[in-house]
Amino acid sequence: MVFLGVITGCASVSVDTVDSRDYVKQRRGDVLTTGELSQYTGVVLQILGLDEKSCQRQASQCADMLSTAMGLTTEQRLSTMAELWLHQALWYGKPRQKALLAELDAYLMSARYAYAYLFYSGVAPYERLFADRQTQVRDYYNFAVQQAATLLFAQEQRRWLSESTTVLHTDKWQLRSLLQHQRFREQGLPEQLLPANNWSFRGLRNQYRRDGLGAELVAIGKSSQRWQSEQGFSELPVPVVTALLSFGGETLEEVLRTNQATLHVLDPLQQRDVKIAGNPVPLAANFTAGYGLWLARSDFSRQAFWNLMGTRDALAEPHLFLMQPYDPDRKIIVMLHGIASSPEAWVNTANEVLGDDTLRENYQVWQLYYPTNLPLIINVQSIRQSIHQALQHFDPAGSAAASQDMVLIGHSMGGLLSRLLVSNSGEQVLQRILAQRHMSVERKAVFFERFHQDLTFNALPGVTRAIFVAAPHRGTSVADNRLARWLAGLITLPVAVLERFAQAAELLADPDDAESTKVVRFTSIENLSDKDGFIIAAADLPISPAVRYHSIIGVEQPALPITEQSDGVVPYLSAHLEGAESEMIIRSGHSVQETSAAILEIRRILHQHLVELPN
Repeated sequence: MVFLGVITGCASVSVDTVDSRDYVKQRRGDVLTTGELSQYTGVVLQILGLDEKSCQRQASQCADMLSTAMGLTTEQRLSTMAELWLHQALWYGKPRQKALLAELDAYLMSARYAYAYLFYSGVAPYERLFADRQTQVRDYYNFAVQQAATLLFAQEQRRWLSESTTVLHTDKWQLRSLLQHQRFREQGLPEQLLPANNWSFRGLRNQYRRDGLGAELVAIGKSSQRWQSEQGFSELPVPVVTALLSFGGETLEEVLRTNQATLHVLDPLQQRDVKIAGNPVPLAANFTAGYGLWLARSDFSRQAFWNLMGTRDALAEPHLFLMQPYDPDRKIIVMLHGIASSPEAWVNTANEVLGDDTLRENYQVWQLYYPTNLPLIINVQSIRQSIHQALQHFDPAGSAAASQDMVLIGHSMGGLLSRLLVSNSGEQVLQRILAQRHMSVERKAVFFERFHQDLTFNALPGVTRAIFVAAPHRGTSVADNRLARWLAGLITLPVAVLERFAQAAELLADPDDAESTKVVRFTSIENLSDKDGFIIAAADLPISPAVRYHSIIGVEQPALPITEQSDGVVPYLSAHLEGAESEMIIRSGHSVQETSAAILEIRRILHQHLVELPN
């Protein structure tokens, strides 16, 4: 039988079943997912009689052979060469190789062949929309660009892309940089570019990204603490970036022949797509990584407590963090955290807004960090001034869309401050405080003259929507318990604040009651008491008729009568506001802003706000 098989020259074909678990692995496994060459590249090598294992060891030589081999389509040739060069680059990148320029050259070669396949192979990308191979080649391109960009921005390579040296010369390439990211056009190059997909974050429920072309990166700029000594607002020091590589030429032959490449550094928050060879192409993006990295490195969790205590390094005045470069056409959302807290309070809310395509493209988020040890009235005035100064800086004429129809979102004490920011006090607070005291006409007149400006305020212009989350509009008895009083006694206030309040206390004191000065409350904790004079005086201030407002309220025991419900800190009756467009009650403790239900409600309201904007 063996002799018969030899003389007939027949091949034997057999069949085996493939486990369903291996189906996707066989179809889509490649150098990036399994470390082995893909099934598509394996087929091409077999057509040419090339040994796959030899090509894995000598990928560049096999790629050279492919460039002249007959019997292949242009797509087969280009996609296979992109994968082989990527395999070679990964080999050069192993620690023992230390062949930086060879590794960079190989990534550029891989990116060029992938670029040629995607846009110059004679087949438009949309014509192979459902092709697994196109997805693989796009990934080769994106990964090669990622690696090339991070190699170029490694500390010892930054000189190649400095302002004085815009062209990098290697043995094979002339590489230019093109900074199209507004942040870097204004402030120069970042210190590092790091792959966004290298990070995972605890505390963030989701990572939001957009599929497309390009490397998803995070730019590491100056120290995240630098903002403390600057003006009252700053952009995040770790912006998201998308990098692209383009290659000179308008035809396939020119692209494959060129030795010139351009590295484009783009802002995916400002740019949704790019045009390559006449084709609009979605720009890849990671919208979460920069925000998550900023929070992880900010040390807010430690700072927030010492900020409340008023230590030497405590925050002296409010600071606005812009989650993206100012955009005159996007509506502004200002988020205010609560007492002993920080922008971390909004970690998932802000991330969900960034992850919603419609909200991201129509809003810009400003997170306000403020001294939570200071009395409410001082924070109201300073926060209003901080927002006003930022708007004056970006839009002096007040004509930009961003300066109109702003939204305030506040949690806990931040919710109370938000309500005061959209309220008109007139002389109501001042008169009610005076009415609570036994004072002579003369002392009332002196107090009125000295503190009239401090205790009167108007609604912040441009705000037309507010969301109050677990806000103690009428205070809370928790501020009077033993632990709260002990903690309030440890808080340090600035000397200027103490002197100002001492003047007020002296005028408000009842000469016939030596204990009367003790009820003049200085710190934020005391200020939140439901017995506090300012809280009582401000509880019923009229909210500007231009502002639509909503309440989100947590309750720990919803079975109790409404008058007895509380989130453990703020009673329902304190958080409830008459006239609210909507009120959502959620079973939760005081940190209700972290719940999925609250975040979904905030997103709903933000969408509603867009729909109801005047044409």
